Parts: sequence; structure tokens; C-alpha cells
Amino acid sequence: MDEDFLHTCLFFTTNRLSRLITKMAEEEFAPTGLTPMYGYLIRLVNNTPGISQKELAEKLSIAASTLTRFIDKLEGKQLVERKVQGKTVLVYPTPKGTELESEIRKASKRLHQRYCEILGEETAVLLSQNLEITSDQLEN
Repeated sequence: MDEDFLHTCLFFTTNRLSRLITKMAEEEFAPTGLTPMYGYLIRLVNNTPGISQKELAEKLSIAASTLTRFIDKLEGKQLVERKVQGKTVLVYPTPKGTELESEIRKASKRLHQRYCEILGEETAVLLSQNLEITSDQLEN
């Protein structure tokens, strides 16, 4: 059976990578009680209080409807709050969300160290850069 196509298919190889790095990220973020995506969302909100939902969705490369569900969940946990300003919805950290910043940063650092130990720092940086460039090209 010809299986070589699996090793040269961008769809297959990036999905494999995504599953592996997601598993690692979930393990490292487990102590925070958050998924990695929630953790990164809170970091963005903590670093830019009053950021618009539109800008958050763009920065996280997710659909506005997905972001709304994420923010609903984080509001339920009292980690962020929304304020409507005209037609714009702004997102602010709560004190509870701000308190998590240190743990979230530690989880992110552990994840970075973990994959750098496996790949090497230079390879990890180059891979991230190449994936970002490739994503930008495919998006346009």
C-alpha cells in the first residue's frame, strides 16, 4: 500500500503536529485550570485591558463566534468582563483573571522549554516562524 503521500501532505503533517503540540500544551496548562487557548486569551486581555472582541479574534486567528463562546466561559469563571461601548464590545480582566497571569506565564514557559528540549531552540524558533509565514500566505 502506498502511504508515502501521508509524509508529503501538508494537511496530514500539520494536523499531526497540531495534535502533538496541543497535548503538550494541555498538560502544561493543566495546573492553571484553563485550556491553552483560554490562557492565551487571558494574557492578551490582561496586557491590553479594554481590547475589542474583534481585535482579540484577529490576534487569536479564530472566528468571532468562537471567541464569543470563549469569553462567555471566562466571564462565567469571573476571569474577564465585557463592556459595550457603542457597537464595540470591549473585554477587561477581572482581579481574579489578573491573578492568574503569573501561572499562565509559567505554563507558557514550561511548554516552550519542553518543546525546545526536544527540537532545540533554533529549530523551534525557525519552525514557528515558518509556520506563521506559511499561514499568512495561505490566508491571503
